Order: sequence, then structure tokens, then C-alpha cells
Amino acid sequence: MPRLRRLSGKEVLKIFEALGFELVSVSGSHHKLRRVVNGQHQTLTISIHANQTLHPKMIRKLFRDALRYIDEETLNNYFYSE
Repeated sequence: MPRLRRLSGKEVLKIFEALGFELVSVSGSHHKLRRVVNGQHQTLTISIHANQTLHPKMIRKLFRDALRYIDEETLNNYFYSE
């Protein structure tokens, strides 16, 4: 069974940038990412605290939020290890 990877906020930010999201604003530790697909804005918000590892519940939440826009198989490659 695949295990959820331990990722920092910066690593998650790089993952979503690789998937086409761009940083549009920063408010404190919250980074708002957006991409436009077929005229629709797709927005995600990530909490980044220096280079600290995110809590597994936060990583799962980001995974579920991203499932609205990205297929599960693609996300599994980034968020889960074999």
C-alpha cells in the first residue's frame, strides 16, 4: 500500500507549479495558486511555514482539494510513495 510522503510547504508549492499553477498572492504564510483551464480559474491555497514539514492531515487536505482539478493518478505520483 502506498504511503503518503512527508512534504514541506515549499515542496508542495513546487509540485503545483509543475502542474501549471502560478503564485498569484501571498498573505502571511498562505500562498494562493491559480491556473486557468478552458476559461475556468482553478485556485488552491497552501500554508507555508519556512521549510517545515506539513502535517499529514494538511497534505491529505491539499491532495483532496487538488482532486477537483487534477486526476488522482497524476497526484498519486507526487504525494504517495510506493
